[in-house]
Amino acid sequence: MSSTRDAGPRDDQADGRDESPAERADRNWNEVLQELRVLQTGTQILTGFLLALAFQPAFADLDGTQRVLYLCLVVLSALSATVALAPVALHRLVFRRRAKASVVRYGHWALITALGTVALLLAGVVAFVFDVVLDWTAAAVAAGSLGALILVLWIVVPVAIRLQRGEGRDV
Repeated sequence: MSSTRDAGPRDDQADGRDESPAERADRNWNEVLQELRVLQTGTQILTGFLLALAFQPAFADLDGTQRVLYLCLVVLSALSATVALAPVALHRLVFRRRAKASVVRYGHWALITALGTVALLLAGVVAFVFDVVLDWTAAAVAAGSLGALILVLWIVVPVAIRLQRGEGRDV
């Protein structure tokens, strides 16, 4: 019985998977969607928290610097959500036009960008809360510590694992 599998590998990647480029694009798009869901949920929670703050009685007690930081955080939150949703909008606009591989590449870079904005947002929210509750020195220490932890967990560890495995290509 003859099949396309008898003719050799269906794709050019020696990654242990026997999948066509279309199957790989589908798998990668599903992975992007899962990551988008996680990222979007966290961003929505932070956005809700930030938006609710402006309607609290204690909001009037914020000084000018705290208000500027708050508004920067609201903008970062909106930017994070917008960038994280961009691959979904692109997918809708090119649906059934055989552009899945392009959508996956776009989604990859949008997710990396969104992670950057979320990292700034997380550190900023921590700084804001520490500044309101304690002072600016505590805010700087807390935000700097969280920033360092994000840097290690989101960049240093993944790069080290990638280098250890000798993988310089995307799968």
